[in-house]
Amino acid sequence: MKLGKSLRFLGAMAVAILLTVMQAEAAGKAVPFTTKSKEAEKYVAEAIRGVESFQFPQQINGNAKKAVAADPDFAFAHYLVAVTSPTPAAGQPEMEKALELVKKASEGERRYLEAVSLVRAQKAADALKIFQELAVQYPEDRKVRMMIGQISLNTGQPDQAQAAFEQALKLDGSTPRVHAMLGTLALLKDDYKKARDLYGTAIAKKAPATAPFLPYYGTAYTYVYEGNLAAALKTLQTYRELYEKTDGFPELPAVFVWNSIARLQLENGRLEEALKSYEAGYKTVPGSTMNDQEKTIWMGRMHHGRGRVLAKMGKHEEAWKEAEYIKKLIEEGGERGKEFWPSYHYIAGYLKLENGDYKAAVEHLKQSRPGDEFHLLLLARAYDKTGETAEAQKIYQQIVDSKQNNLERALSYGEAKKKLKKA
Repeated sequence: MKLGKSLRFLGAMAVAILLTVMQAEAAGKAVPFTTKSKEAEKYVAEAIRGVESFQFPQQINGNAKKAVAADPDFAFAHYLVAVTSPTPAAGQPEMEKALELVKKASEGERRYLEAVSLVRAQKAADALKIFQELAVQYPEDRKVRMMIGQISLNTGQPDQAQAAFEQALKLDGSTPRVHAMLGTLALLKDDYKKARDLYGTAIAKKAPATAPFLPYYGTAYTYVYEGNLAAALKTLQTYRELYEKTDGFPELPAVFVWNSIARLQLENGRLEEALKSYEAGYKTVPGSTMNDQEKTIWMGRMHHGRGRVLAKMGKHEEAWKEAEYIKKLIEEGGERGKEFWPSYHYIAGYLKLENGDYKAAVEHLKQSRPGDEFHLLLLARAYDKTGETAEAQKIYQQIVDSKQNNLERALSYGEAKKKLKKA
């Protein structure tokens, strides 16, 4: 009986949100969709709600396709099919169709799709300008506010992101994504309790059969910043179990969560546990549906992790064999392998640093990923060891100034901040 009432409540809520969207469009306060099909509008509204509820792309894709079936000339519906397709290549024909059809659509819909196309082309500033203009023209369009917030957050403009997300929250706070985004902004302001509260609200509002990455990982990050390893690991284990119960991403088993758990164990001295976690993660790979090339990449990541653990254990010869194995995989990977050279320099630099060869560590780590806060931390440590304190201080400041919300920053931020205070 309770389940029936809950389902009726959720159905009524979805209808209410849909009516609100349609009323706002009718009043000229939201971007108007160009379709005469109420059924297509309904499925698009459900797809948008799916995005805001952290549904997996394949779950959203079904409603998007239903919208296209109801109105094959509906540009925004084709766009939703495109962005929820399994790969960018698979979605490209639908994106091209959307951009062709939108030429005959309303001015607002045309400009919205122009802006998202600019985002996909990594022209964030141009896209943001269009969305800001749309926000003035359509003051009650929530999805425009969410796009402004997301782009602003990704381009290091937290105050602008905060304002946009708060406006979106006022328009509709029933879905989880806006709460998670505000949680991230609180985290970046070092307010970890507030961040956890907001992430907790997002988790409470998540859709059934979903495993939302941001609020669970964000919660884990807050504990890493506070040095509460047990709570961070518990949060990631909870997420791993939840992810494994859902459809997840069909070609990505829970190996990525196991690797995150292993990273935390490794960098906190729980070395035997870290080895087991890296190996447990890779065990999910061979029987998965990912292609052979991706399976090889994940095998390389396991050896990468094993090499770093062995270095921490003081087993330097065994660790270097793992680095050489990574190098061999890259060399045999042909054109695709070239993108992994920074990964080789990461493990080589890590191992040289642990073995006391600081100058070699610097040379390798300078060729690692320049935007990765943890790689930067290793480079700063190496510079400190070679007496190049000024270079180290610049890097510590870069880490502290970073506005990325990821495990790399969480693992690096506290040490970088302490090093700056000592200078």
